[in-house]
Amino acid sequence: MKRIACLFFLIALSCKSNLYGSKSGSSAKSYKVNQESVAKTLEFLASDELQGRKAGSAGIEKAAQYLETIFSQNHIKPYFRTYKDTLSNYPEPAYNIVGYLEGTDPKLKNEFVVVGAHYDHIGLAKEAINGDSINNGANDNASGTTAVTEIARYFGKFKSNKRSLLFVFFSAEEAGLLGSEHLAKKLKAQDFNIYTMLNFEMIGVPMKRDFTAYITGYAKSNMAAKFNEYAGKSVVGFIQQELTYRLFMASDNYPFYKEFKVPAQTVCTFDFENFNYYHQVQDEFKLMDTAHMTSFIQDMLPVIEKMANSPTKEIALKK
Repeated sequence: MKRIACLFFLIALSCKSNLYGSKSGSSAKSYKVNQESVAKTLEFLASDELQGRKAGSAGIEKAAQYLETIFSQNHIKPYFRTYKDTLSNYPEPAYNIVGYLEGTDPKLKNEFVVVGAHYDHIGLAKEAINGDSINNGANDNASGTTAVTEIARYFGKFKSNKRSLLFVFFSAEEAGLLGSEHLAKKLKAQDFNIYTMLNFEMIGVPMKRDFTAYITGYAKSNMAAKFNEYAGKSVVGFIQQELTYRLFMASDNYPFYKEFKVPAQTVCTFDFENFNYYHQVQDEFKLMDTAHMTSFIQDMLPVIEKMANSPTKEIALKK
């Protein structure tokens, strides 16, 4: 009887361990990002119906409604009174879309990891090319936006984040990082307790390198090294163009770095060699590699989970 009792104890302990294990990272390994879901979101955001998603336009309003629905269907709550965060620095009505998932740890939930991407683009071209005047912005940045929707789906389902997560779709990035500038200043004034910020930009096509993506501001923090440690493989690396074109200051990570002085960086797979249609009407869904996107998003799930769950702030700026 004693052996049987011990056996039942061990089985119960194992079940309990598995239960808590799903909260600490095992779900990210077993969960599979759905390529059809990736393609569906990307295709809609890059569709002609949205007319290039220029900030303040009717087209981007349709994108905003679509993204709000994804949040609400996946248990991501509005951080403010509604999902819409009205920009204070743009001449027309424009909105960031901001969602929130509270952390599970009584202490760590007071710290935030921000995960974002800009969902606006540049609208209609002045001159048509082969009858096409819509800058669909599939790579820039429907692809990054799609990544954030899939990350939100995962955490909304498993709620495996000890720190709280702020999911943001930024508007008016193309007008000069106005959406992220507005939100970073607003949160700073509210004493927002941010640990780190990760931004997704142009991940629609793969690079021909021995890592999947590069990170802007590579030398500013240990984020790249920690990402590769968390992923268990070489996911992010350095490319010289990141420095040459000062990309650290070119996307929505930068206002968060300026306001909070924390690691705030962008991951990207556009390396100036693998895609010829930056800010052109040919940047369309049909040129996107959704298998590559799905694989990269899959790799990022355990990375973000470990960012959210590390007992200390392991990602830090370099002195």
